[in-house]
Amino acid sequence: MESRRKFVKQSLAVAGTLAFSSFLAEDTMALTEKARQYQEKYFPNMDPTLAQTDPEFVELFHNFAFDEVANQNDLDPKTRYMAILATLLGCQGVDEFKIELSAALKAGLTPVEIKEIVYQATAYLGFGRVRPFLTATNEVFKQAGIALPLPGQATTTRENRREKGTQAQVEIFGDRMQEFWKSGPEESRHINYWLAANCFGDYYTRTGLNLKQREMITFCYISAQGGCEPQLTAHCKGNFKVGNDKAFLIKVLSQCLPYIGYPRSLNALRCINEAAKD
Repeated sequence: MESRRKFVKQSLAVAGTLAFSSFLAEDTMALTEKARQYQEKYFPNMDPTLAQTDPEFVELFHNFAFDEVANQNDLDPKTRYMAILATLLGCQGVDEFKIELSAALKAGLTPVEIKEIVYQATAYLGFGRVRPFLTATNEVFKQAGIALPLPGQATTTRENRREKGTQAQVEIFGDRMQEFWKSGPEESRHINYWLAANCFGDYYTRTGLNLKQREMITFCYISAQGGCEPQLTAHCKGNFKVGNDKAFLIKVLSQCLPYIGYPRSLNALRCINEAAKD
């Protein structure tokens, strides 16, 4: 018992507080060694509030997310945190986003890469849902001493954004997208134009992230918000075309599951499998 108490105290000290003292109850279990190491690396100054009010939950979630999930596959930390940030945008988890943002910086994401993840989400979630995350990102960056604004990443002009956007669509979805921007009924044709010029021309053509990364985070946005399974299946196919294969998407989805739950994760898995059939 004494050795167990010593192990738990060490785990709690790593978390940045001894307020986890309720973990010492005999009917609770300690953090696993791998969960403790993960917490020490990415969350050394974790807010003790939840540990004080909900110690059993914190223990369950950290052992699952920081050990079982984090060690499920060989996804590198940088890609893992790109996916987690995009997923939290998709499910509107702004409080957790702030916490994970600091960990993402420790995992090697650059401020530009993080801002690009936030910016691109506007095309898939709408600015009404993205603005709180942009504000949160700026707050975390200022606390970290990151000077704002960051260098610009745009590569298109008002004159060529549609053309460049169409090129990106073709690269992701195939030649059938070449004329898509001017297709459809006259009363809604402008939306297909906007899809090419704005969604792909304004966002996908930016530097900071490559096309494979942009399609991966799009998969995360759509998976996490739910209710957009036709678009998710299409973007699974787009991921396949740019080199993010089925096994990779399942790895990404696995790392995001603790943040979006099982129903949306299972829906996303079904979309991956449907896309793979084709």
